[in-house]
Amino acid sequence: MNMENISVNTQSSIRIGGSAVLYFDPFQIAEETHDADIIFVTHAHYDHFDPDSIRRIMNKDTVFVAPAGMEKEMRKAAGDCRLVLMKPGDEQNIGGIQVQAVPAYNRLKPFHPKRNGWTGYVVLMDGVRYYVSGDTDAVRELSSVKCDVALVPVGGTYTMTAKEAAKLINEIRPQAAIPTHYGSIVGKPEDGEIFRKYVDPGITVETRL
Repeated sequence: MNMENISVNTQSSIRIGGSAVLYFDPFQIAEETHDADIIFVTHAHYDHFDPDSIRRIMNKDTVFVAPAGMEKEMRKAAGDCRLVLMKPGDEQNIGGIQVQAVPAYNRLKPFHPKRNGWTGYVVLMDGVRYYVSGDTDAVRELSSVKCDVALVPVGGTYTMTAKEAAKLINEIRPQAAIPTHYGSIVGKPEDGEIFRKYVDPGITVETRL
């Protein structure tokens, strides 16, 4: 599978290009592109919700997608643009892009409590189903995720570790996986290779560091 259309800026700041340009948790974006068709935000932490980066990529037609509990700050960031608020389990068709919100939370750590209703997203575009997890542990609900490409955090501390992420990938069995959320704010640069080591050989792993 060709994954050259996927870039990871830093941390979990992801851009996927195709029939639409999708951004997930834009963060530390310096260039003013104003090319975003849809901007997805998974939760309210500063390294996932960065209004300065959002301003550099949005345009008057950009659609924003965010957890329902972030309505106040997202309406300010989105301005007059369309805002779609979702809860885990919700599904929406946005401009021909099928979007499903999935749970993203910690089991025991305090950083991403389940009660916040924060989300990852499964997005179907151009026949490819992408899963962008947000900050989460490998919680039981995620074992039912169906996707072709999965982007999951591997840095530990606030999320699953590289080994835990590999175990999840081996359960949901995408064609390919890209590790995120390591090598900058949290997680060691070598976490990507640890993840690769524990993912089953039949699944392609590409790193973006």
